[in-house]
Amino acid sequence: MGIHYDYKSTRGEKAMKKEAKRKARLEERRAKRMSQNKNSEPQKKMHDIDKPITLEDLTNPDKE
Repeated sequence: MGIHYDYKSTRGEKAMKKEAKRKARLEERRAKRMSQNKNSEPQKKMHDIDKPITLEDLTNPDKE
């Protein structure tokens, strides 16, 4: 009988701890995902849209 009484009396506290733990895990995942996205793909420089595209622009990969 003592087990059931203890369960009901601490049910709200356990639910709050569980919710806080879940939010902490979600926040950790978001932070990890954001750091991976920033480091994984460097931004490519776009071609100036006012300037015509030449054969040199298309064939020379080292030109910036």
